[in-house]
Amino acid sequence: MEAIPISPESYNLGFIGAGKMAESIARGVVKSGVLPPQRISTAVHSNPNRRIAFESFGVGVRSNNSAVVEASDVVIFSVKPQVVKDVVLQLKPMLSEKKLLVSVAAGVKLKDLQEWAGHSRFIRVMPNTPSAIGEGATVMSLGGAATEEDGELISKLFGSVGKVWRADEKSFDGITGLSGSGPAYIFLAIEALADGGVAAGVPRELALGLASQTVLGAASMLTKSGKHPGQLKDDVASPGGTTIAGVHELEKGGLRGILMNAVVAAAKRSRELS
Repeated sequence: MEAIPISPESYNLGFIGAGKMAESIARGVVKSGVLPPQRISTAVHSNPNRRIAFESFGVGVRSNNSAVVEASDVVIFSVKPQVVKDVVLQLKPMLSEKKLLVSVAAGVKLKDLQEWAGHSRFIRVMPNTPSAIGEGATVMSLGGAATEEDGELISKLFGSVGKVWRADEKSFDGITGLSGSGPAYIFLAIEALADGGVAAGVPRELALGLASQTVLGAASMLTKSGKHPGQLKDDVASPGGTTIAGVHELEKGGLRGILMNAVVAAAKRSRELS
């Protein structure tokens, strides 16, 4: 059966799961003007604070998941990986191929999602926590019956909370280890840089502010300049200067190998979990 195109101008979006990730995406979509809040809905079962959070920016909160699916053309499953199977199976009678289905559940494969839903118009998406402030790194992979237009639609949705890439699903464990878990590695690095500043005599608050702004500035400089990171590093390191002395210490401590190992270890764990 041919997938029925979804009009980018007039579709309704539903979230199954009303947690922080669903809220971040919904907020981004509304803030960027991709969709008005009255075309978005979710269901809250127990926590009144989640209802208040969604209603605060105009999103409709329904009584149950079935009502959300019924009202939606695009359904995003934003529930914990261990419950996604039960939730999809429970809603299966309503999940016709007319609806585009999306999963943000970490480690849950497209072939399983498609089997549970009874069709393959499914897109698997891996966002990360900076999506909450509009700086997410999101990767998506299209299921068998998801069209190019479906992909564009979801790119636009997640593009409202950061940058979006497409990749083959077989890369997803590595992506989990890099961008999914990566913010935690950077938080550790920022904390360590600030500690270094304190050890060198910089007041704590100033050291933390400088460390976080330096990481933000370096990342922005890299993405905007289009230069290789090695080139930018060379530009800062003058002969016999302070920077090369610091870089030498990082190389002695094996910084590159440690970061590579961290990504590989997290990817391995992702594989085990899925």
